[in-house]
Amino acid sequence: MNTIKSTFLKSLAIALLFFSSAKGQSVEPNWLQKQWKAEWIKVPESSNSGYGVYLFRKNIELQSTPKNFLVHVSGDNRYKLYVNEKLVSLGPARGDLLHWNFETVDLAPYLNIGKNTIAALVWNEGKFRAEAHISSQTGFILQGGSEEAQIANTNNSWLCVEDKGFSPVEVKIPEYYVAGPGDHLDRNKSIAGWQKVQFDDKNWTNAKVIGAGYPKYKKGYGGPNAWMLVPSQLPQMELKEQRIPVLRKAEGITVASTFPLSKTQITIPANTQVTLLVDQTFLTNAYPVLIFSGGANALISMEFAESLYVSGKNKGNRNEVDSKSFRGRKDVVISDGSNNQQFTTLSWRTFRYIELKIETKETPLVLEDLYGVFTAYPFELKAKLDTDVTELNEMFEIGWRTARLCAVETYMDTPYYEQLQYIGDTRIQGLVSLYNSGDDRLLKNAINLIDYSRQPEGITLSRYPTTNPQYITPFSLLYIGMLHDYMMYGKDVGFVKSKFHGAREILQYFSQFQQEDGSVVNLPWWNFTDWVNVNNWGHGVREPGKDGKSALIDLQLLSAYQIAADMEGKIGNKEYQNFYKQKADQLKTTISKNYWDKTKGLFADRPEKDIFSQHTNALAILTGTILGKEAIAAAQKMLNDKTLAPASIYYKYYVHLALTQAGFGNDYLNWLDKWRENIKMGLTTWAETSELDTSRSDCHAWGSSPNIEFFRTVLGIDSEGAGFSKVKIEPHLGVLKNISGEMPHPKGTITVKYAQTDGYLTAEIELPKEISGRFIWKGKSHILKSGKNAFKIY
Repeated sequence: MNTIKSTFLKSLAIALLFFSSAKGQSVEPNWLQKQWKAEWIKVPESSNSGYGVYLFRKNIELQSTPKNFLVHVSGDNRYKLYVNEKLVSLGPARGDLLHWNFETVDLAPYLNIGKNTIAALVWNEGKFRAEAHISSQTGFILQGGSEEAQIANTNNSWLCVEDKGFSPVEVKIPEYYVAGPGDHLDRNKSIAGWQKVQFDDKNWTNAKVIGAGYPKYKKGYGGPNAWMLVPSQLPQMELKEQRIPVLRKAEGITVASTFPLSKTQITIPANTQVTLLVDQTFLTNAYPVLIFSGGANALISMEFAESLYVSGKNKGNRNEVDSKSFRGRKDVVISDGSNNQQFTTLSWRTFRYIELKIETKETPLVLEDLYGVFTAYPFELKAKLDTDVTELNEMFEIGWRTARLCAVETYMDTPYYEQLQYIGDTRIQGLVSLYNSGDDRLLKNAINLIDYSRQPEGITLSRYPTTNPQYITPFSLLYIGMLHDYMMYGKDVGFVKSKFHGAREILQYFSQFQQEDGSVVNLPWWNFTDWVNVNNWGHGVREPGKDGKSALIDLQLLSAYQIAADMEGKIGNKEYQNFYKQKADQLKTTISKNYWDKTKGLFADRPEKDIFSQHTNALAILTGTILGKEAIAAAQKMLNDKTLAPASIYYKYYVHLALTQAGFGNDYLNWLDKWRENIKMGLTTWAETSELDTSRSDCHAWGSSPNIEFFRTVLGIDSEGAGFSKVKIEPHLGVLKNISGEMPHPKGTITVKYAQTDGYLTAEIELPKEISGRFIWKGKSHILKSGKNAFKIY
């Protein structure tokens, strides 16, 4: 007998084919223009918003196998869709009630002549729900995309039941955690084999109709069916089997050396307690799959952790497990005693380590297998870095892994603890996507979501989607930076232009707090910049002056004005361009007056000129507030003056850009000690903060900036025109004698190969068709044409 997950393994091979081949979703425009014939449904008498797991079934008869059988499907809060036991879709992609995503799936490959069963698992985790999961009420909808497919439309002909075997396991850890509960499944109370065609559903009840499905803009009033349906712009997430290679500990039993890398039976005697600690050897996102037989009423728990703890919040080296404690998100299963029971979680888990505990009762239990099914947004790595410097290859691999784990249906700050799409993180993650993959769909989705979060006052939320609004006011300025990044490196310039209204409103909001000289005073909400562990820098905020002024705030606003002026000049409105230039010029003058310390040759963080940081001086260089010899001198102090508040692994992105702009780009590889320290400490993804021993999260993609700069700074590949229409290549090779690489471009691929010998540089550069630019070496510019280019320069 199987659990309600019993077909997971059977359907995996087909699901992998389905998901790996998904190229995005197309929708007949007709379904965006009118009320759907399908209706939102629920289980009668079930809670609208509380915790619950629900099963839905619909049998359909077909006289022939269709060539196409498109359906549009969504649920609140989450669903898994099966056809004849095969998993065909998971969703919906995260959004909000005004932009509620539906997925479009062709069921034809899974349908047979005669009787077919379409089944859905729908769940809502109620008050335990992840912070990123917005909800109206529990519901499910499926709309046939053709006349033939409408036989599958959801209405009260669908049968349904609540699965009482499920309950939540609250996550109790001292760190900030909002990523949802664990699963508790009592198989004695659960329903087995419910996706099967031959399943007897005579005792199930007819679904209760909530209301009709409406695409966005086609319903102008409220009601229980509050979801404004929009087609998901994302492909299905990747699913890939991933074996766990290493058993680190076994207590209470002796285990064969083949476990868990290979399928290996382990028999746990009756009335026995066993603990197994397994190690993926690197951090991952995966659906854990557990297969077991017998052991009636045995209690099985799986706990998931990024790393183990020495004491308190101290983690030490992530490879070490001895004399350490385990804490994390936990799932619990109670066996019903049958053979080949299978369990996987409702949602994926993030882990390197799994602690598996089994307590048998009166009968033995046989552990048949344990492994994972990796999941993430289906990015393809199209960038290549070819160097004999091993650590660069290792950093590139770790950075890509970090970026992938922090990207599923949205970008995420941390896949383990929050799964929230913060603007500060997302800006860097988006550039990693463009430089390493070229796939812009998740980035465009992020820009859309952040734009949707804009408040009546004009600013965005700091993170979105979220059920708990949070305001980090400067992050709205970084959103304008995201728009500029996409304009320069992305392919859909018109998409950026459609967001200009929001960018203008953000700048209008900030103007309310500008004084006559342009400086900002008493900016509200949380003015987070970076996690820095020094005096006068609490909870991510540099303490402003007594007059409420802050160089960091003024410089971020200056940068936003400059970026906005550039966007308006390239693809927007010249009047706005001139207006923002005037605002920028005024603010630049004021910043120099208020914060420049001539004696120190640095910009202070506040008018008292008593505290200084790498952050402020990096922004001063990037905005051109300091130029020439003074910029060079300030950059040298940023590198050598230990009294400056240091940038974390996150903000080093901006510091490194500033140092390169000041002329120090050839030293880029010398600036990567924090990344080297991560590797030395056994991390396989980049940690959230620079304090590695106590960093809450072991996976934050805001630390993946080397995956950008290996290409933009070291190989020198940059954009000089909207839509990457012009290319500038200015390598900073430093001590590297030979290095080559390639990266995706909206029109194809850019490849470069460099060799330094006897004072000469040999460069081979190939640009896509119709793309030209310039190559710069030692300050001299050379013309680049489309196609192949070759230089030998002294």
